[in-house]
Amino acid sequence: MGRRPSSISEVRIAIFQAGEDDPRKSTGRKLARLGLAKEVKSPYKLPSGSIFLNPFVDDVLWKGDRGTALSRGISAVDSSWNREEKGHFQVKKLESRRLPMLLAANPINYGKPYRLSTVEAIAGALYIVGFREQAEFLMSKFGWGEQFLILNREPLDAYASADSPEKVREEEEDFFG
Repeated sequence: MGRRPSSISEVRIAIFQAGEDDPRKSTGRKLARLGLAKEVKSPYKLPSGSIFLNPFVDDVLWKGDRGTALSRGISAVDSSWNREEKGHFQVKKLESRRLPMLLAANPINYGKPYRLSTVEAIAGALYIVGFREQAEFLMSKFGWGEQFLILNREPLDAYASADSPEKVREEEEDFFG
């Protein structure tokens, strides 16, 4: 689980740091420090056309987004759940998608639905669009990372194999009601 993905098709990751949380606990900053993500200073600097993980939209991420992830990347906002603001997520040049429900495994929000750290959200997205090896590699950089994949294995597998966004929503309903 700790090896860098050998596949040539690795998805680029960009993260806007909102500066709202403790820098020592920021999973997005750690990814950037490790050279696994690019940090940007404004949400408007996120790569145009990239898949933007946005909890405020209806369009759910599904495996059909794989081509966009590969060609344009995946973008996220690293912000505090205590100060979550919709304003960070209103960037028109991006392909906004929400993740289907997953449970957090990070020490702050363990077991809580939708309360994912930045790395959990990105890894979940990578897994769903077909880059499982890269998701596992990112999670290997965190002591609790493997637990995220174990905790969410069944829904992640179901979401990753769903043939449409509607089927992803059905799977989400089946798992979490």
